[in-house]
Amino acid sequence: MIRPLVLFADRTATQRARETATHPDTVRAFHRRFRQQGMLGLLPATVEVGQRERAGPIPTDVREEIDRLKGLYSGFHYRELARIVFCKCAYPLDDKPAKLLWQQSPVPTQHQLELWTYHTHPNRYQARLQVVKLYYQGWDKLSLSRFLQVSRPTVDIWLPRFEAEHFAGLMDKKRGPKAPPRKGWVPRMGQVYHLQKAHPDAGEFRLWSLLAQPDISVRTVGRIMALNKLVYDDIPHVAKPGPEPTPQPHPYKAQHRHEYWFIDGRQMDCALDGVKWWSILILEGYSRTILAGAMAPTEATWAALMVLYTACLRYGAPTYLVSDSGGAYTSDAFEAVCGRLEIEHKTIVSTQGQSYLNWIETHFDIPTTAL
Repeated sequence: MIRPLVLFADRTATQRARETATHPDTVRAFHRRFRQQGMLGLLPATVEVGQRERAGPIPTDVREEIDRLKGLYSGFHYRELARIVFCKCAYPLDDKPAKLLWQQSPVPTQHQLELWTYHTHPNRYQARLQVVKLYYQGWDKLSLSRFLQVSRPTVDIWLPRFEAEHFAGLMDKKRGPKAPPRKGWVPRMGQVYHLQKAHPDAGEFRLWSLLAQPDISVRTVGRIMALNKLVYDDIPHVAKPGPEPTPQPHPYKAQHRHEYWFIDGRQMDCALDGVKWWSILILEGYSRTILAGAMAPTEATWAALMVLYTACLRYGAPTYLVSDSGGAYTSDAFEAVCGRLEIEHKTIVSTQGQSYLNWIETHFDIPTTAL
């Protein structure tokens, strides 16, 4: 309203009142008050204007606290000093006054007492409690680490533990898990027991693959097997106390190439369109070489004959062919082919502890171990 009158003086109060649609006396009153009081004259009469009081002198306890801190440790930053003073003395302080007080403090820096360090404290609980106290008094984690001669990760461990468990979290605790994870539950031990009865000569790797439970390790299956052998007497081939038997030579040990062939199938772990396929292989007994193989959705006679046909086409017919008593190898069609090729077919019974006679079982355990 009065800006043109004060700055330019190119018009009268009546003209300015006409421009602003106000009364001329109002314009003259504000103009007069501005010249007398300045900007305060433009405030309403209901507003009380007071002068700002100057800050008083720094309290003595604040100066003593600054002197004490300077005697303890010289690595504080000024915002940290202001925070410590507020926590200890309840006096709001900015970083600039804290810097000035720190520089004016006449106390020289002294070395800390040896007893105050974290690792030389006689009581571990009191040492951790000292870390918590200083932190809640405004100390920074870096200052705590340097003053108490403790690593920063240690400070980061005890502070969250105190917030979560309070004073009980500062007590000594046993390292490692409180209780080892138990994976050999009774239902799982029963599953391993039935597999041991069905496959008495199978090892821990074989039973682990048959169990198909990836949350346990092979070693866990081995411990369960050992426990089952101590509990159950009906598991075949449980070691009995007594003289060890004299080792006998393998009945199907080859003396020359292509004397013994071994054929068997194993169900694979992977699935195609939801169906687990079979891997059927033929092993040469003298050189331990895989002669032929095929993948089939089932362990059927046609798949076994296809593998036998491929091996005979490449290497000729063997003298003996060893297999288990599965239906794919004991069928009339398979026996007829062996008869026409003059191959003496020998079958073993896996459930009677004769799995070791079929040497291809060793090669089947290799990919299972690798997995």
